[in-house]
Amino acid sequence: MAENTQIDKFRQYLSGAARAIADKDSLQVRFTTQTPSIKGNVISVPMPDITLSPENIALARGVTDAYALKTKWHDSKLHHHLKPSDPTASELFDNLEQTRVEAIGAQGMEGIRQNLKAALAFQIAQTNLAQAKIREEVPLDIALPLLVREKMTGDQPPASAEKALKLLRPWITEKAGKTLDDLAKSAANQSSFADKALHLLQDLQIIPLDDQAETKTSPTDDTSGDEDKESEAGSSSEQDSPQEESGGEPQEMRGQGQGDESDTSAHNPDRDGSDQEELATEGGDEEGEGLSPNATAGKNQEEDSFQYKIFTTAHDEIVAAHDLCDEEELQRLRAYLDQQLSHLHGVVTRLANRLQRRLQAQQNRSWDFDQDEGLLDAARLSRIIANPLLPLSYKIEREASFKDTVVTLLIDNSGSMRGRPISIAAISADILARTLERCGVRTEILGFTTRAWKGGSSREDWLNAGRPPAPGRLNDLRHIIYKEADEPWRRAKNSLGLMMREGLLKENIDGEALIWAHNRLLVRPEDRRILMVISDGAPVDDSTLSVNSSSYLEKHLRQVINWIENKSPVQLLAIGIGHDVTRYYRRAVTLMDAEQLGGAIVEQLAALFDDRKSKTSS
Repeated sequence: MAENTQIDKFRQYLSGAARAIADKDSLQVRFTTQTPSIKGNVISVPMPDITLSPENIALARGVTDAYALKTKWHDSKLHHHLKPSDPTASELFDNLEQTRVEAIGAQGMEGIRQNLKAALAFQIAQTNLAQAKIREEVPLDIALPLLVREKMTGDQPPASAEKALKLLRPWITEKAGKTLDDLAKSAANQSSFADKALHLLQDLQIIPLDDQAETKTSPTDDTSGDEDKESEAGSSSEQDSPQEESGGEPQEMRGQGQGDESDTSAHNPDRDGSDQEELATEGGDEEGEGLSPNATAGKNQEEDSFQYKIFTTAHDEIVAAHDLCDEEELQRLRAYLDQQLSHLHGVVTRLANRLQRRLQAQQNRSWDFDQDEGLLDAARLSRIIANPLLPLSYKIEREASFKDTVVTLLIDNSGSMRGRPISIAAISADILARTLERCGVRTEILGFTTRAWKGGSSREDWLNAGRPPAPGRLNDLRHIIYKEADEPWRRAKNSLGLMMREGLLKENIDGEALIWAHNRLLVRPEDRRILMVISDGAPVDDSTLSVNSSSYLEKHLRQVINWIENKSPVQLLAIGIGHDVTRYYRRAVTLMDAEQLGGAIVEQLAALFDDRKSKTSS
């Protein structure tokens, strides 16, 4: 109770701080295990751990301050009017505006400045920005706002971003050095800042000139008033604008969702290239874009025309975990994983019991009586006493539809998952497998990565073939089977330790991995099939992206997700580890720590079982 009281006091403190910063008496703060957001007068910030560690406190304070500053200084009507139509430019425009309002707060209040810096450092450290090796690998949606923030506040960027910014600065300076300086000087006026931000995006060739001109030539009657309001020293916007802007997340939180694109993580695609292309094509033709958790029926012409290619599948492999590591090392790695689980023993027990109660409560037991064999029906023994000539009565439990279920856990084994994220993923899989097995639900655990960095043998084949253009996927895939669906957890538990092995985690090609796991589910005899993806962000493979478009793997992933969510009988759920994956998956939850497993996974998984309407193939 004492710990809960401390957390509640901390939440009340954050609410008071938010109201003071935004000058809005109705503003409240609540904790969430999902994506930070603001809806109405409620700011949802990351749930701190029960110990209220300094890192979690700094993150919660920084996110709260960022949303409160946006409530005070951001005019959503003006922003929406000036916002470019191109998706990439629109995202950058949103991020630059959030940087502006945070810079205003940082310049005026030292406490807020430190909160924002601490939260920014935490969030950037969760991305793979530091792993960028060339300028093209640096994601502009994260790096450009950092450069603008540096210009506005004079604060040095987080240490984990220094290498990436060093790669980007010369190119930005050459293309738009003066515009960047002008942008940094116009923070006080949102209209002026937006105008210079559009010029900056034009200088960087992110939007064409006609796009900017179109945006700027149809001002509404309210624009001038908004500009005047922004230019006054003590002015503020009382609109609940943050909840109206889909891309207006604080930069601290953008590090979770959008920083994923810079990850050099590792995934494994399906080996059958023809099956993948067929699935991708069908996904593009099906209604429902699957671009966000709220995706609705509709068609995307660009995705319809997108064709995913694979240069070669000759070097791909599907391998059991015990074939990659001898038993002695597996036992040692499992012991290491158990150490990670030791301080979470109470959490594990509570989760297992809670999930088991939720799931078993849905199993309405029913029986067939007066059977010739089965379980002895004790309720009818009195009949034998009254008439010994009557035969014994038996009962048989009817097969419940709930029990006819299989769950596949597909785990991102990419380099960006190294350290705490992969430990959380392995712990999640271990807990879920044990708990579901108790409930009579079969569980399969799979992983995906690549066999090598930078393409491996597939790239060598491509080089030897004379470097044909647009080769498609260009790396050797490795799909790992940690636990078969029909295999007991006790036999497979050591295999989960393989995720702790140094050198296993490489790059990630998510679309083909989903197809592989999905196709394995389709051949299962169970009526209900659930695919749960545990990942930390977008697909990235240096070799593939260096010879194809920068969004090549991401487009394929969206196609596959769209097809599964709208046409397949498989139900799809995603768990983001430290990163928001809701921009890809319709049903998703984000975990910042293993201690959030209880509230997050239980509700999401139980909701799937609670939904009696399984999808059917069209």
